[in-house]
Amino acid sequence: MNTSRNIRQCYNETQARIVQYLKGGLEKGKTYFKSKYIARELGLSPKEVGTNMAILSEICQELAIIKWSYSNSTTWMVTSRSV
Repeated sequence: MNTSRNIRQCYNETQARIVQYLKGGLEKGKTYFKSKYIARELGLSPKEVGTNMAILSEICQELAIIKWSYSNSTTWMVTSRSV
């Protein structure tokens, strides 16, 4: 499938891993994601996740990523965009 190839071409490696993680979460019915839990799952720092999530919120065409709240970690609301 060309989807993962397109992801690698559009984003750096960290961003591509985050997008894949978010898509997997969406498939399981999740909508809200905390930076610290994404970081734990992907072996990244929460700051690294937060920085890349902010970038992805601006450039990601397939997901709508919105900074939602802060309580012990930034929470992001993620939904799929109709392409």
